Amino acid sequence: MKVYTKTGDNGTTGLYGGNRVSKNSLKIESYGTVDELNSYLGLIRSYKINPALEEEIIIIQKDLFNLGAELATPVEKLYLANGEPRIPKMISNEDIEQLENWIDDMEEQLEKLSHFILPGGNKAASHAHIARCICRRAERLVVGLKEVEEVRIELFQYLNRLSDYLFVLGRKIAKDNNHEEIKWIPGE
Repeated sequence: MKVYTKTGDNGTTGLYGGNRVSKNSLKIESYGTVDELNSYLGLIRSYKINPALEEEIIIIQKDLFNLGAELATPVEKLYLANGEPRIPKMISNEDIEQLENWIDDMEEQLEKLSHFILPGGNKAASHAHIARCICRRAERLVVGLKEVEEVRIELFQYLNRLSDYLFVLGRKIAKDNNHEEIKWIPGE
């Protein structure tokens, strides 16, 4: 199979199920931003980080492919005639709870927050903070998409929780590398 198909040369792209839409549609922008986020998570994994965190990120990357596949599927084609989902694995409450458990585990190892902190630390921690911002953008786009078509609530919940995970991940990676958090004190 060739990488290039030339079918998008007219400014459209195919959705899962065959429909074609403009490459600048909100639907494409939504799952394209999820793809951008997924790539940033791959960048974080390229650094030397705790192997357990790397395994979590791999699971999240797979979840993001599933989330993107759902976003790339027209609502009317999301389920087969027998009621089964067309997407082999859709984001579930269990996936959201898993993120929450990972957040709780990391927070147990971190100093309790009393102030906002400046994003930073080493490169991996800084990239986690950038990934958090991309995740928030993806969440905003998916919320906007919901205003024009049906989107399952689990998708926003997952992205919302994932941005929290990425914030705590940045803190955890910084701590693991002995980087002190710099507090933001209003007025300083």
